[in-house]
Amino acid sequence: KKTLLMLCVLSIIAAGIPAALAANNETNVTNATATPTANVTVTPAVTTPVVTTPPVATTPGKFRVGPSITLRPVTEVIETNQDGIVELFMTNPSLNDVTLTVDALIKVPSGIHVYGESFGQGAGAGVVAGTFSVPPGTSRTIIVTVKADKSARIGSHTLSFTGLYWPGNDKDNYQPLSLTYSVTVKEPSKDPESAPAVPKTDAAGKEIPLTWIILAAVILGGIAVIFGLGRRPPKTEVNLQQ
Repeated sequence: KKTLLMLCVLSIIAAGIPAALAANNETNVTNATATPTANVTVTPAVTTPVVTTPPVATTPGKFRVGPSITLRPVTEVIETNQDGIVELFMTNPSLNDVTLTVDALIKVPSGIHVYGESFGQGAGAGVVAGTFSVPPGTSRTIIVTVKADKSARIGSHTLSFTGLYWPGNDKDNYQPLSLTYSVTVKEPSKDPESAPAVPKTDAAGKEIPLTWIILAAVILGGIAVIFGLGRRPPKTEVNLQQ
């Protein structure tokens, strides 16, 4: 019995050895022929940020083109029958969309009187002020008449035009104004405290230049003289008979 049992065990072991060897060979072949797995590197997609440029906001109440404010001397000598005259010229280019506002001050020397549209009268030493508006695409001329009384010093005097100007109602965006005008007093004016007539304006509201006013007066005076000479009575001759 023991011999038979040993033979059975040996038979089982002998039958299992070939199967184990075959399985081992298959495993080796599989390991030898297996294709290695490739290492794949995944690159994340890069998102480019889109930068939105905000629109440029146009600030209302600004000058696109700077206005011009100047003094134009007309007469620089004061005599008995002649006053000093200077023009305050203001222009607002048509490229602007806002009105030019000017707040002007004139420093008046002692014995000097100034008169002008929208300016307060100043006698002796003091300051006169005026405020002016100039719409876009227009100009404005303010004629300032300067007179001297008997207390005025004979010689040269300087009038200072100072103040501020700004666009529309934006007073925070003001700019300074500084101009000067020199006048020579040779004789006191005839009527230093008499304000001159306000300069005439045409139908469009623009002031007629002083030169044209004088020329028109000369022409009208010449016509009146010619008309008067033409209406003189005919000469009558009287013959006395002896």
